Amino acid sequence: MLAALQKFPATIARPVEVVRGYSLETLRADLVAGITVGLVLLPQALAFSLLAGLPPEMGLYSAIVASIVGALWGSSSHLHTGPTNTASLLTLSVILPLATPGTPEFIAAAGMLAILAGALRLAFGLARLGLLVNFVSDSVAVGFTAGAGILIMSNQIAPILRIDLPMGASLVDTFVLSAASIERTHLPSLILGVATIVLIAALQRVQRRLPTLLIALIIVSLVAWMLRLEEAGVRTLGALPQSLPPFANLPLFDLNLIGALANGALAVAIIGLVEASAIARAIATHSQQRLDSNQEFIGQGLANICAGLFSGYPCSGSFNRSALSLQAGARTGMGNAFSGIFVLLAIFPLAPLVAHLPRPVLAGALAITAWSMVDYRAIARIWRADRTDGAISLITLAATLLVPLQFAIISGVLMSLGAYLWRTSAPRVQSVLPDADFRHWEYQPHLPMCPQLAVVDVLGDLYFGAVNHVEEQMNALMTQNPSQRFLLLRMHSVQRCDISGIKMLQMIVRQYRDRGGGVYFVRVRPPVRQIMDVSGFTQYVGEDHFLDEDHAIDYLFHRVLDPAVCIYECEVKAFRECQNLPKRPLPAEAIPLLPTNVAPAPGSTIEPRELWRQIRSASPPRVIDVREPREYRQGHIPGAELLPLYELLTNPDQVSRDRPVVLVCRSGHRSERAAAALLSRGFGRVTILSGGMLAWEASDLLMAVEFGGER
Repeated sequence: MLAALQKFPATIARPVEVVRGYSLETLRADLVAGITVGLVLLPQALAFSLLAGLPPEMGLYSAIVASIVGALWGSSSHLHTGPTNTASLLTLSVILPLATPGTPEFIAAAGMLAILAGALRLAFGLARLGLLVNFVSDSVAVGFTAGAGILIMSNQIAPILRIDLPMGASLVDTFVLSAASIERTHLPSLILGVATIVLIAALQRVQRRLPTLLIALIIVSLVAWMLRLEEAGVRTLGALPQSLPPFANLPLFDLNLIGALANGALAVAIIGLVEASAIARAIATHSQQRLDSNQEFIGQGLANICAGLFSGYPCSGSFNRSALSLQAGARTGMGNAFSGIFVLLAIFPLAPLVAHLPRPVLAGALAITAWSMVDYRAIARIWRADRTDGAISLITLAATLLVPLQFAIISGVLMSLGAYLWRTSAPRVQSVLPDADFRHWEYQPHLPMCPQLAVVDVLGDLYFGAVNHVEEQMNALMTQNPSQRFLLLRMHSVQRCDISGIKMLQMIVRQYRDRGGGVYFVRVRPPVRQIMDVSGFTQYVGEDHFLDEDHAIDYLFHRVLDPAVCIYECEVKAFRECQNLPKRPLPAEAIPLLPTNVAPAPGSTIEPRELWRQIRSASPPRVIDVREPREYRQGHIPGAELLPLYELLTNPDQVSRDRPVVLVCRSGHRSERAAAALLSRGFGRVTILSGGMLAWEASDLLMAVEFGGER
């Protein structure tokens, strides 16, 4: 909040930045774009105000004030702020339960709604809460927009047929009552409405960049005037005031009205921000402009506050006017400001002519505009991409048609949040294997896994809502693979981990340790590693259990896994390191397996330097290297005899009982097996080199290297 207050002066002085360095060339481009957009804005303002159940002049006042203020205080150079389909329909939906359309109370409530929604948007912007729009997903926005388009089209049935329906009737009631009143259809009004729709559609096919709405309104209205259809009962807009936007006399301190409008104002504010932000981002991809969502919130907030104070109603960003501004060559936000000035100047000479504009003509224009809001291709694309998102979009659409709009929006947001929580609370936990080139890890459930090492991806955050699911999945993997004593967790998809996640990881580590193994980690993200460090988890599991991914399997293969399993028991060559490993399978009964939860007995191991001292003594022990010949030749203890584990297990009588025996292998695993075999046959003086040849090398002791063919 302090940072927001520090930026407040620059935020308020935004118009100075907009006009700074303004050149004649920029003025010319913005002026042309402003007039072009203004030609579209004028008829839309009239039509959208009627959609909201408000006098047409309120649409004009909103168009003038909001477009100027939004352009000066917004971030986008092309986002056009003013009356829109969605904002108008929301306004009607929110105020209809409180007042009758056309009454002073209804008009005052519309102005108050604009001020409240604007204040909320302004507060969001000043508090740097631009991220709030992310809580309304694309699936919700698409479903809501499509539902709003259908509602708008249904609301045009009455003016096109010139039948009287209750304002705000539900979709079902609208169709039922229209069908019941079909015999009272006013044919001239119907012809004008249909002609408008057909003409606009035809013009858009010819040239979409033309102000098709304005051209169609002029042509059809001229035909109606020439045929004297007003005298035949066609309803028109009526007289319009020829004045500047007047300051509204609003009940600014009516707490009862403010309380009644509060929920609706929040819905109007959020949906308007989502709409404006989405449009601004879409336009920015073409203009390459960098946007400030918080500044845009401020611009939208001030535009609505000023519109409410000057006899307008809630406004938002318009996609077609914003796109037209970009196509017309606007270079700064002044292009949109000029569109508001154009409407202001136009209402003085045009007001007497606009008064005779037929209402069914405007209704036809609204109907075809609303049809473009139903983006069935986007709905189909969402459904194909993700059925859950598709369902959310369709349910939001249905809710928009069946319940008050503000509740439809809230239900859509809640469903999106629920779907998000459901997805994040059940992240995928899957065993992976290297691909054919040993370059990438892939989920390959049809291939056998390493019997010693599980490599597992956790594809989601480890927060309190997800830990139970992850723990269940890990336990299932352990149950399916009881021989796997080691686990390598790939953590690159874990963006966040809380203390519940840490406790779950400790439980997993404990379970693998109970098996005589351990857990190792790769690609742990810095925020996750930080909580591991400060919570004591790193110390608990050991710093050496965090590995570099490029060398993790090599390290585990050569220093951790049991080579006896790899050579004598395993037929799987899961990793690159396994490919050149000799395989000498033994019958299962020939391999005495050392219990995984029992350490070697005290006194049964010997440290490297102590063994070095003993082999140099007058009565050295018999050192037997149980590795494979290839390993033995690459380096062994001087004087050690080669007796591979395979041969020792199948013929232990090769080892005499007259001298103490020290067993040696790479890391100690095969020595443990050999010791178990000898002890089971009555050998009493058997010890194991602690840590194997890896420990011998680490102690910088002498090794013998041999050359020659394999035995």
